[in-house]
Amino acid sequence: MEGFKVDKWGYEVNTSSDSCISAINSYYHQVLSYGRERSVILEAPKQDPTCVLANILAGQYLCSADSSRAMPLLEAAKSRLEQASSYEKVVFEVINCLISPNRDDDVAVELHLKLLKDFPRDLVSLKRAQVLCFYMGRADLSVKLVEQVLPVNKGESYIYGMLAFPLLELGRYADAEEAAKKGFEIDSEDAWTHHALCHVYQYECRFKEAVQFMEECSRTWSSLSSFMYTHNWWHVALCYLEGHSPMEKVRDVYDQKIWKELERIDASPAEVYLNALGLLLRVYVRGGINVFGDRLKILANRLSDKAFWYLEWHLDVLVLWALSCTGDVSKAEELLEGLRSRISKMTKKKREQMRRALLLAEMQFEYGKGENERALELLGHTFDAVDYKIIGASDEQLDVFNEVWITMLLNSGQATKVAAIQAIEKQLKKREGTPFLWRLLEKGYSMSKQEEAIVAGKKAQALEAAYFN
Repeated sequence: MEGFKVDKWGYEVNTSSDSCISAINSYYHQVLSYGRERSVILEAPKQDPTCVLANILAGQYLCSADSSRAMPLLEAAKSRLEQASSYEKVVFEVINCLISPNRDDDVAVELHLKLLKDFPRDLVSLKRAQVLCFYMGRADLSVKLVEQVLPVNKGESYIYGMLAFPLLELGRYADAEEAAKKGFEIDSEDAWTHHALCHVYQYECRFKEAVQFMEECSRTWSSLSSFMYTHNWWHVALCYLEGHSPMEKVRDVYDQKIWKELERIDASPAEVYLNALGLLLRVYVRGGINVFGDRLKILANRLSDKAFWYLEWHLDVLVLWALSCTGDVSKAEELLEGLRSRISKMTKKKREQMRRALLLAEMQFEYGKGENERALELLGHTFDAVDYKIIGASDEQLDVFNEVWITMLLNSGQATKVAAIQAIEKQLKKREGTPFLWRLLEKGYSMSKQEEAIVAGKKAQALEAAYFN
């Protein structure tokens, strides 16, 4: 059509500007590769202020960071909608739904399913839909979306990493490994594929293999966003930790690969803090926080800045623990009250969905203060962190809350030890090669079943010697 060009996917865009299309295509690459140059999309509407696709994508990019700058772009997209291609109109409809303050997530997913049925090569819309499914805790929908478009994308970069991750979340580890390895064959520098394979190795307690694989891949990570770069290193640190490597080794990863990211002028601090907190909570649960000196206090001081609040539920939950654990209870209470206020303003449907998120936040606040009994009252004795995906966390990220709950049960007296032992045994069925779980089981048995405690202790000792020693 006259005045139309095609984007990376081969779909029509109403623009006569090659530079506009080039900026859009560069943005696609940045999104799929977890690059740190996603702001390139802001160039697209500069090159063609009338292009609907350029304006809506740039507007969405700015929505969370600077809504005042986003509004003119969104209005520009809306004003030219009649002249847009059918592809642009559908993308506009989907993004307009996503940025609505009271959006219905189910409707947003349905719109993405429709978009991908008509335009199955649009992997950025697929990624956008998968992120939405992640925050809904709906890995089943995420797999459905990928499988819908897979037949026309079988040789494409990124598609198999996008398939592997929700398979992991559904516990289909063999399928996830097969998909991730296929993705690695197509593009050995796809960091999301690296991430998926590490998940598999970590879940199967192949800690040394995971570390070797990730450290070999790390040479390709310098262009990654702050989140993806530090998150992949977070996985490496966890493998050292779970494989009973010296705590100093874990600390070195924290210092040199996670915290050091903040020295980059284009770093996104909140993305770094999420992974830093996730690691320090694991270390804390394992009793190794003293090796980290005053790092938790330094991090908590940074997070007393309200600019880092209410960006991600997962981050807020971890911040509550850090603030209350380091004695800044008044700030933690202010954050918690803000979360309650935000939930009260949600739709009834969304309030019900987020109820568990608030419960987890309240538990972490009490745990940080050392109020274990109160924290256990909030969660009850049948807690399983996998039911709390609504905070926007993977199974691996959520698992630390199971560890918190189990350690509180073990420290709360004989009456709760039965529940703790049952929870530990449930975890061991999934991850039998984790020394820390066997140490917890040894502790659980130590007051009543001495013989079982000895067996658990020997198992832990053998595993501790097997990985990195």
